[in-house]
Amino acid sequence: MKTRGNTVLITGGATGIGFSLAESFVRAGNTVIICGRRKDKLKEAKRKLPQIHIHTCDLSKDKERQALFIWTKENFKGMNILINNAGVQAMIDLKKGDQKPANSKNEIETNLVAPIRLSALFIPWLTKRKEAAIMNVSSGLAFVPIAAMPVYCATKAALHSFTVSLRHQLKDTSIKVFELVPPMVDTELDQGAAEEGDSEYRGIPPSEVAQAALSAMAADEYEILVGEAKTLAQRARKNPERAFQNINRW
Repeated sequence: MKTRGNTVLITGGATGIGFSLAESFVRAGNTVIICGRRKDKLKEAKRKLPQIHIHTCDLSKDKERQALFIWTKENFKGMNILINNAGVQAMIDLKKGDQKPANSKNEIETNLVAPIRLSALFIPWLTKRKEAAIMNVSSGLAFVPIAAMPVYCATKAALHSFTVSLRHQLKDTSIKVFELVPPMVDTELDQGAAEEGDSEYRGIPPSEVAQAALSAMAADEYEILVGEAKTLAQRARKNPERAFQNINRW
C-alpha cells in the first residue's frame, strides 16, 4: 500500500504511539487528522506538529464517535486510512471487588467498542476509495495477558480477534486491514505496568513502533509484530501456559 498522499485519521493521536504515527505520516507526505479527549494535549500536539488537524472527541461515548465520523466526512472527503489507536489501561485487583466500575467500562468502550463502531461507520465510505486501510493497534498482551490488567488485556485480545475477522470480511474490497502489535512502549499508557512490576525498563520509543508500522504498510504486511511483541506471540502460539507464567512472575 502507498504510504504517501493519503488522508489519515488517528484516534488517540496527541501522545505516545499515536503522535509518533502522526509525525511519521506527515513526514511521508500525508494529510493527518488526530483526535483525542484532552484539549490541552491536542493543542500541544498541534504546536509540535503544525501540519496536523485536531478534533476533540471522547471515544468512550457513542454520540461522539458518530459526531467524529460526520465531521470527518464533511471536512476531509479524501480520508482513506483509519487508525484505531486510542487506548486506556488500568490496574484492577478483582479480589477487592468492583471498586471502580467506571474504569472497566471506559476501558471496554475505548479499547474495543470504539474501534468496532468506528470501523462500521467508516467502512461503507472507505470502500469507495481506490485504496484504503484500517489499522487497529492491539498489544503483545493480546497474546499473553498480564493478570494485573485483566480488562485491558481482554480488550486487546478481542481487538486482535476482531481484526482477523474484519480482514477476512474485507478481503474482496479496496480496504486493507492491518494490526499493529507493539510491546511495552515508553509512553504514558505503559508507565503503570512498569511501576507495578517495579521495573526500570520503560519500553521502546514510540517512534520505533511508528516506523515499523509504515514500513509494514508499504510491504502489505498485515500483522505488524514489533520488537518483543513478536516473541510474545510466538511463545503464546507454542506454549501459552508457559508464556503466561513467565510474564506473571511479579
